Amino acid sequence: MAIAKWPAGMRFISPSADEIKRIQAKHSFLKQTTMPAGSYPGQPGPINSVGSWPFVLARASLPDDVAYRLAKALHKGHAALCAKLDQAQESTLENTLAAAPTRDLIHPGVLKYMREVGLLN
Repeated sequence: MAIAKWPAGMRFISPSADEIKRIQAKHSFLKQTTMPAGSYPGQPGPINSVGSWPFVLARASLPDDVAYRLAKALHKGHAALCAKLDQAQESTLENTLAAAPTRDLIHPGVLKYMREVGLLN
């Protein structure tokens, strides 16, 4: 963000559709994503690229109820967070589930909340 705000701004370079396919063939953990227009100063249109969603990392011993409450708070506060930060639009429970290479990498407390809201059986 700081670089984008400099007087010279910044340049956005994104891979072509073919390059996205080649990148994903080599790095399957990367997902296709689109940064909405205006995510960064001087970005007039959407940018198609690849990336991974941000993760909230926690120690393995984090109590299930704490992870559950954290997931619930982020999920319920998503609209308010997006109103303040355009980049947050991609940070959803659905994208977390899609981006995790395996479900066992998602905290049991978060999985419990995902079940509660109908994302998992």
